Amino acid sequence: MNSQLFRASLFVAALLALPTQASDLKNVNEIVAKTNLGAFYAGKDISAQARMKITDNQGRVQIRQFNVLRKDIEDGGDQQFLISFSRPSDVKGMTFRVEKHVNTNDDRWLYLPALDLVKRISSSDKRTSFVGSNFYYEDISGRNITLDKFELVNTTPTSYILKATPIDPMSVEFSHYTVTIDKQMMLPMSIIYTDKRGNEYRKIEALKVVNIDGFNTVTSSKVTDLANNASTLMQFRGIKYDNNIPGSVFSERSLRNPPKKWFK
Repeated sequence: MNSQLFRASLFVAALLALPTQASDLKNVNEIVAKTNLGAFYAGKDISAQARMKITDNQGRVQIRQFNVLRKDIEDGGDQQFLISFSRPSDVKGMTFRVEKHVNTNDDRWLYLPALDLVKRISSSDKRTSFVGSNFYYEDISGRNITLDKFELVNTTPTSYILKATPIDPMSVEFSHYTVTIDKQMMLPMSIIYTDKRGNEYRKIEALKVVNIDGFNTVTSSKVTDLANNASTLMQFRGIKYDNNIPGSVFSERSLRNPPKKWFK
């Protein structure tokens, strides 16, 4: 074998030894389904502590601290959420409960300890501020993917870019939103909302992702009001998956008396 042929053979062998990259997904529904599972259904359940730093358009800051529990009834299907606030004093004891449904509207309740009142959050209020933050009630448990029509508008070496248009445009304040999904982790890294005048007005970003118990987990995210630069930073710690949380924890009774075992 001459030297040129030998070098060519080595080059081909080296190419064959390189790891192959999985081909890009082409079906937008498959992309959406995989991303939804990765973002909202990691593990059978989850417990975590969270902190929100709310900064208004004048730079004034408020802090909210709370505990989060989530339980899946079915992977990719219905879920239960319970959130109990611990700080500051004006929200301490406030509890938020969600029964998330795939085929019907979600059920949401908020317990206000100062009034000893359980307030039901109507479906028309799901896209309003969550306890004074830039997050919406709907952001906390995740928007139902059946409410939007998705289109794959671009594929880059690292991301899928999707455009989502509401099936019922009168039910929301946006005309569409654009999602950038990390190909490797299959997690949404940014969501930008466009209003009905064509202006981008709201942005959600995943700032930090950590692998916990084998699940890629967003531990820091931020929502920004692009019109006035107000924002809310959300950070999670103490994240644990597969705790075997019993379904009885996510009951109406827990709104007034959150189980201390799960809220340490």
